[in-house]
Amino acid sequence: MRGVLLGGVLQAALLLAALPARAASALAAWRINSDGVLELRTSPSISLQAFFEAGRGNIGPRVWVDLPGVPIRTRSIRGNGVLREVRIGKPDPETTRLVIEFQPGTQLDPRRLRLVGTSRDRWKLEFEGLPNGSLRTFGEGDVNAASVPWRSNPGFTPGYSRVPVSSAGLPDVPRGRYRVVIDPGHGGPDPGAVGIGGLRETDVVLDISLQVARLLQAKGVQVVLTRTSEIDVDLPPRVSLANSSRADAFLSIHANALSMARPDVNGIETFYFQSSLSRALAAAIQSEVLAVSPGSPDRGVRTGRFFVIRRTVMPAALVETGFVTGDIDSPRLATASHRQRLAQAITRGILGFLAGG
Repeated sequence: MRGVLLGGVLQAALLLAALPARAASALAAWRINSDGVLELRTSPSISLQAFFEAGRGNIGPRVWVDLPGVPIRTRSIRGNGVLREVRIGKPDPETTRLVIEFQPGTQLDPRRLRLVGTSRDRWKLEFEGLPNGSLRTFGEGDVNAASVPWRSNPGFTPGYSRVPVSSAGLPDVPRGRYRVVIDPGHGGPDPGAVGIGGLRETDVVLDISLQVARLLQAKGVQVVLTRTSEIDVDLPPRVSLANSSRADAFLSIHANALSMARPDVNGIETFYFQSSLSRALAAAIQSEVLAVSPGSPDRGVRTGRFFVIRRTVMPAALVETGFVTGDIDSPRLATASHRQRLAQAITRGILGFLAGG
């Protein structure tokens, strides 16, 4: 099968180690309801991929989802209405493939197909634009069994919950004049990078972001957060929220990663898209974050085409606060006190930019 990987495919909250050969399928139950929504129940904390292939001739469009593990048996289930067939297959000794094949002539827009995690063991994919009444609900297994809630890594202690956040010594700006959007990267079923000791990017950046928000608010800056907990937020809604907020600046906060075999790679870098104001924001943040990260290499202020800084209309930057796979950066990022220093540094950079602008 040849296909196009669906844009925005999500990864589950905790990435599994390599599965043993012939591990049981992670697919526990599936259903396609009469509204044209595919619902999946899986093993908790897995990684999924979804693909699309356009129809041609007597073959309708197909969507398929690959999950870890192999099914007990392969099978084909006859569909109804515009849905021709559902197949459960085994494309290789370590994968379950769920194929949804529609009748020839069915129109699907791959740009509007997105596999979304709703909890650690729940997923849905809506087939938009199908005619009303063109499907009857059918599936296998119980998709409504008790769900497994999202949770952060056991033992990860957010800095903001331990020590009161202090804005002492930070630059002053006129109170009530500015609004800033803070975007903690990833979240929910998408942990971002996973590094040394299982350190997850989503935990690190949410902690830092919430502290930055508190510090800015203490200085009289209005703050909009794209997320405040472990939930999934797609990239376009983050941009839409930012653009509708009439903010003066946007900052997306991330942590970097490389192969676990390259702990020697560390460093701080900050990206902007193209405007001079965005570059000034990125430079201010880069300078301050480097100052609290001694020994971590300066990877520079660089141009980047990340969606959230390319589509926002205000000055925008994306900071990588260090490598969760790096032997210098990772132990620091795992420490609440260092994340507090990063939050102070990022806030200082934002306030300096606002004051200078």
